[in-house]
Amino acid sequence: MANSALLVMDVQRDVVALADDGSGYLPRLRGAIGGARAAGIPVIYVVMGLRPGDPEVSPRSKVMANILRAGMFTEGAPGTEIHDEVAPQQGDVVVTKRRGSAFSGSDLDLVLRARDIDSLVLTGIATSAVVLSTLWHAVDLDFGLTVLEDACLDTDPEVHRMLTEKLFPQWADVVTVEDWLKAVAQR
Repeated sequence: MANSALLVMDVQRDVVALADDGSGYLPRLRGAIGGARAAGIPVIYVVMGLRPGDPEVSPRSKVMANILRAGMFTEGAPGTEIHDEVAPQQGDVVVTKRRGSAFSGSDLDLVLRARDIDSLVLTGIATSAVVLSTLWHAVDLDFGLTVLEDACLDTDPEVHRMLTEKLFPQWADVVTVEDWLKAVAQR
């Protein structure tokens, strides 16, 4: 874990309002963030942000068309801000992406290389979107991967379960926040 970073992805006000199921997601995520900071593990926030006028949105993209229809992710809009309960602190990095993966249209790879980070701990909303897209992208870039299954959230609990129990373990260690915090404390 010496060269790892915790990615907190798409935990933005509008996204939390759509996905939070009242299961204690934000307090668990806040615990993971606090544990990372205490252990000296960099916390990197990744947010989706589209410029006013949406110049980076292709009319051929079904996903992006749905986002535009929903009126989400316009840079500077209050709903695009990181949720207050898990807000960045001084020293945390915030990266803006333009597509599903945390690497797409962002400078995340540059930030990671500059810090010699070779292992990522993934959290975020939604499991079937940013977490899945980032995981596959990170696999292709040869990052070591851990997914905090209860610090990821999806609007479809069955999809979340299938991904974290069946698909993600093929490429990543999938653990709970509690188990990850224990491992971090022992290093």
